[in-house]
Amino acid sequence: MEKKKLVLVGNGMAGVRCIEEILKLNGREQFDITIFGSEPHVNYNRIMLSAVLAGDTTIKDIEINTLEWYEKNEIELFTSETVTKLDTENQVLYTDKGREMKYDQVIIATGSNPFILPVPGAQLEGVIGFRDIKDCETMIDSAKNYKKAVVIGGGLLGLEAARGLINLGMEVDVVHLNEYLMERQLDPDAARLLHAELERQGMNFLMPKLTERIEGTDRVEKVVFKDGSETKADLVVMAVGIRPNSTLANESGIEVNRGVVVNNYMQTSAPNVYAVGECAEHREVVYGLVAPLYEQGKVLAQHIVGENAGKGYQGSVLSTKLKVSGVNVFSAGEFMDDGATRSVRVYDEFEGIYKKVMIRNNKVVGAVLFGDTKEGTKLLSMINEQADVSDMAPINILQSGGGEAESLTATLSYGDHVCGCNGVSKGAIVSAIREQSLCSVEEVSGCTSAGRSCGTCKPMISELLADTLGDEFDAAAKTDSLCGCTDLSHEEVVAEIREKGLTHTREVMNVLGWKNEGGCSKCRPAINYYLGMVHPTGYEDEKESRFVNERMHANIQKDGTYSVVPRMYGGVTNPTELKRIAEVAEKYNVPLVKLTGGQRIDLLGIKKEDLPNVWKEIGMPSGHAYGKTLRTVKTCVGESFCRFGTQDSIGMGIALEKKFEGLNTPHKVKMAVSACPRNCAESGIKDVGIVGIEGAWEIYVGGNGGTELRKGDLLCKVKTSEEVLEITAAYLQLYRENARYLERTSHWIDRVGLDYIIEQVISNDQNRKELSARMDVVLSTVKDPWSEIYESDELQSELFKNKHVEIIQ
Repeated sequence: MEKKKLVLVGNGMAGVRCIEEILKLNGREQFDITIFGSEPHVNYNRIMLSAVLAGDTTIKDIEINTLEWYEKNEIELFTSETVTKLDTENQVLYTDKGREMKYDQVIIATGSNPFILPVPGAQLEGVIGFRDIKDCETMIDSAKNYKKAVVIGGGLLGLEAARGLINLGMEVDVVHLNEYLMERQLDPDAARLLHAELERQGMNFLMPKLTERIEGTDRVEKVVFKDGSETKADLVVMAVGIRPNSTLANESGIEVNRGVVVNNYMQTSAPNVYAVGECAEHREVVYGLVAPLYEQGKVLAQHIVGENAGKGYQGSVLSTKLKVSGVNVFSAGEFMDDGATRSVRVYDEFEGIYKKVMIRNNKVVGAVLFGDTKEGTKLLSMINEQADVSDMAPINILQSGGGEAESLTATLSYGDHVCGCNGVSKGAIVSAIREQSLCSVEEVSGCTSAGRSCGTCKPMISELLADTLGDEFDAAAKTDSLCGCTDLSHEEVVAEIREKGLTHTREVMNVLGWKNEGGCSKCRPAINYYLGMVHPTGYEDEKESRFVNERMHANIQKDGTYSVVPRMYGGVTNPTELKRIAEVAEKYNVPLVKLTGGQRIDLLGIKKEDLPNVWKEIGMPSGHAYGKTLRTVKTCVGESFCRFGTQDSIGMGIALEKKFEGLNTPHKVKMAVSACPRNCAESGIKDVGIVGIEGAWEIYVGGNGGTELRKGDLLCKVKTSEEVLEITAAYLQLYRENARYLERTSHWIDRVGLDYIIEQVISNDQNRKELSARMDVVLSTVKDPWSEIYESDELQSELFKNKHVEIIQ
């Protein structure tokens, strides 16, 4: 069968995605494909231009389809060549290089052009838009020679340009006509939070301001506003909107309104001519987000190869899930108050989190999320499915489930979209992982297209890999790398933090070239730990990088309730503490009160909203039963009561627990002190075990009583309690500085060897004293355990979303 000539005019994201869909449907057998692009580049991810400008990635890295892809699929590509006219009657196209080409079918995917304000001075050198690689390169070059930039436009594109220019060392004013930022994606409350955060990052805002003219001799020198005020400028970036590029359609006599008018199958008014992407107008709507454009491309591909495309393209519910200068933002549907809807709102000023869900006739019609967007995928599904929420408590609409923070995907159904840009569901990703034996985010993206556009879903893809493959995911990953977001090992990340003086999680990811913007559930807590370990006195712990148990100061149970374990030093308590625990258990109807293996009392089944009051009324510090820290120091009764006891095990246990409680460690640490070799406190299978003998103490390390039972190794024998404390401090500091995050002491010792630890801690007195001194510095920064929880705002902040819920008309 003779192939038809299919020409794509425009080498951008929407058009080439349509060609990809055609190829999936065996379009190569039907069509001889040619693509014309006005830019001198292969198809690239325009969404990631801001990351190039910010220095987070390179132009090469944002290429979507390489030259090899075009060649492999037998696609003829003409770059730096613009199609200027279509003779729709004779089906011939003409280019600016004098080329004529016959076609059977043609797809117009010419995208859009940046709107340049028609003000005096707009033609001056140094006044540009922000739309393509050339604009990006101009800004990077300008930053080398000039210092002051003005970005006109407080929408997403303008803010991304401003962030990039600040990263390049320029002073930046953002000019915006409206009262608040990103008015198309945010409501006023969310916009105020964004405004405040971006000001902290160094942006200066001039708003509301109307630009009247731009002044300068040859190059721009200042911007003058309607109210008579002005600001200096060496560079002006126009980011005030885009206009569909319908020039080719106009020149060819094809119907144009705002954009190239198309029907449900993306057909224009001319036979065998289609339009897709930002240049197309469907039912009087022009879309500028990538997800609707990819939907259009899929429908057009089905239609053009002769497959049943159903009712065709029916329009899209607009949703945006993105990061604005490191801040998570999501919006979808109708999110502005209109008098006909009711809203559920959560406003957490402590953490900078704002959430609003709009409900009409018991159906979710829109939402805005700021700071924490994990419910975005679920909310978008509810909007698209018009789900009835009449049986749900309002706050439950905004709860993504009771699982760990690291399992955000657990609450998604198989039909929910993980990648909104490309329309890829959880089910499609899980099936691809299983059927294609995929084991990395890159492989999933290559197979399903998930994560190929804005990239915000990559952490969720990583979590799906972990959930689907379980232990196989760890085995499949590069054993030396911290996680799938980087090829660097734990040790290399720590070395880079030290060498480059990195001080924030985001800075580590940016400087060290993280593959997944925002990281994943494996690397975020690890980086947070390493930063605190390297900078013990100057680093502020990032609570959002900790697991939910650590943020809530309680262990979540399978039914969504929590387990509260107060600390009892050395397993010792008194009637006053017992009475308080009993009163709390009775008042809050605690279903189970249990003694733990660590000689403490566990209150199980406490509701999330009761946690602040439970901790306050118990009046005891947390036992850190959830933490990567010292959990317990188990003791026997010792020489004071036991006829076999040779040492004061209780006193030693309490001294150890009070000294090291609250210490951040790579993994949980359990200790025990036994007063004699009978080992009633099980000191031989603890991370640190102390055993009393006549006139001395034995120190054992690296024990583990879990699924991988390991007997502790004898580290040394000492005579005094002071020596026990000093050596334990030095040992734990060596573990903190050298172990990988989430590596138990038992695994660490197996990896580095007991001889190494003895050499560092026992044989070298000077080294031991230095390790112990560094431990003292770390311990000096640990919060007062009696006020850490119930006298601070931390837990209240975590629970704010449950306690501050408004149902308003």
